[in-house]
Amino acid sequence: MTPRWPIYIVSKGRAESRLTSRMLEAMGVPYSIIVEAGEADAYRAVIDPSRVLILDPVYQQEYNTFDTFGATKSRGPGPARNFAWDHAIEQGAPWHWVMDDNISAFFRLNRNEKIHMSCGTGFVVMEEFAGRYLNLGMAGPNYDFFVPRKYERRAILLNTRIYSCNLIRNDLPFRWRGRYNEDTDLSLRMLKAGWVTAQFNMFLQKKAATQSMGGGNTAEFYAREGTGPKSEMLKAMHPDVTRLVFRYGRMHHHVDYKRFKQQLVRRPGVVIPPDIDEYGMVLHART
Repeated sequence: MTPRWPIYIVSKGRAESRLTSRMLEAMGVPYSIIVEAGEADAYRAVIDPSRVLILDPVYQQEYNTFDTFGATKSRGPGPARNFAWDHAIEQGAPWHWVMDDNISAFFRLNRNEKIHMSCGTGFVVMEEFAGRYLNLGMAGPNYDFFVPRKYERRAILLNTRIYSCNLIRNDLPFRWRGRYNEDTDLSLRMLKAGWVTAQFNMFLQKKAATQSMGGGNTAEFYAREGTGPKSEMLKAMHPDVTRLVFRYGRMHHHVDYKRFKQQLVRRPGVVIPPDIDEYGMVLHART
């Protein structure tokens, strides 16, 4: 099944690796990839040129980095994510997907097995779930390393952060901001405004670890700064729910999501069948 809403990958310096792009192509899932003008030819050389969208530099110039460094260092992926949001609205879509460029696989977690998704049906399931509710603002799959297959988990966790692969409702009065941790910030602003977020454990993404790949923000942020500035920024953005902790030899942030108790409100007329719908998914042995 093909996802209904447009999918955007934001990418920088990864024309050769392009993990998410390769994965979606293998799954037969259509997408667009947003790059800066100076890198467009490199991406067009390895990707169908019609998929390549050039980031309007106005989005970089007007982006709220939430610090005083301005253009002295990379603004991060936020400007491209805002470009994707507005582009989706121009296409008339009520929702859109925006993904990082370092996702190497998607899984369905079922009966203690992580099963590689070979088509876009999982995205369709998440889209249809999101469309059932009046007050769901954002959804997406969890990271696979946060969901060990041998431990019981809720299929869907409400009111927490959504990151790296985000399904976003387009009519919300928000946009991405911040040089770092923009995904956590957007999740928290939605939650504080009373919206619900939905993180799927039944569908998972395998994302390359921070600082493990070239390109992106690896060289410009983490290789020089470490993770301290990103944690400090989130603390400045949301001091009421964020504290700084030192773990694994470096600074991290810890966010308390327990205060968010809002429940989903179903759209009038939506009827949820009592039986399990597999959406045509069939388990095949890999060859």
